Amino acid sequence: MDYVLKTNAICKKYHGSKALDNLTMNVPKGAIYGLVGKNGAGKTTLIRLICGLQEPTSGEYSIYGRKNTKKDIIKSRRRMGAVVETPAIYMDMNAEDNLKQQCLILGVPTYDSIPDILKLVGLENTGKKKARNFSLGMKQRLGIAVALVGNPDFLVLDEPINGLDPQGIIEIRELILKLNREHQITVLISSHILDELSRLATHYGFIDSGRMIKEISAEELANICRKCIHIEVTDVKVLARVLDENKIPYDILSEREANIYGKINLTQLVFSLNKEGCEIISSHEQDESLENYFINLIGGGQNG
Repeated sequence: MDYVLKTNAICKKYHGSKALDNLTMNVPKGAIYGLVGKNGAGKTTLIRLICGLQEPTSGEYSIYGRKNTKKDIIKSRRRMGAVVETPAIYMDMNAEDNLKQQCLILGVPTYDSIPDILKLVGLENTGKKKARNFSLGMKQRLGIAVALVGNPDFLVLDEPINGLDPQGIIEIRELILKLNREHQITVLISSHILDELSRLATHYGFIDSGRMIKEISAEELANICRKCIHIEVTDVKVLARVLDENKIPYDILSEREANIYGKINLTQLVFSLNKEGCEIISSHEQDESLENYFINLIGGGQNG
């Protein structure tokens, strides 16, 4: 598998305190990688490091195979666009002039790409309207437009839907999906709105106290979090035998409890178990959300 970003045991200390603690992560090419962690977990610190705004205290990372310690890392960073913390836009300029200014900063020789970028983010008809008069969602989309100047194929977004109303969230979601699917842009996105992140991400990295707790694909997570019937019985061995005979998938959780996956005829199951001298004590449908998975993974607390 090709990786756009790889970090190896990155540490970042501030006044003796570790913001990042031997963090290792891998962002596959073509992914929408969701970075999940509580407030203060180290998400923004990590993003600032890979964008070159700060240097790690120890450890290393590579972008498109170039290590951060090499002088030519700048070549890899030219393939990146980023919105870190707040959109980097000039409030007294209109959308077009903001993009022209970014072209000048990056040394992009022409403004030819600007109309297409504005259309892509849905700001092609804002005319002379200054950014200060944009809605929060429009400002966020303008920030992404600025990040797209120079035609990057790796986009880093720090809390892009924070504070947006439902319509603004939908617009940003659709934009990110379009950039990924139609323009083949790899996206690293941090967000505390986990339900929304679950609609986007193809891969996840869960961090806590500056450490990577787990990396997992959306497909693997879906299998873990899939709907099931949680059942408690008097004899789980009998339950397992009956389920095996009917080729119904399940997981044994304890001597009395199991999760049953797929559709089952509960009446038929009760009848089959009774014939074997096993009774159902309780049963209920269960569907673990991304938020519940995260909370259970780190042992509770508020996500952010």
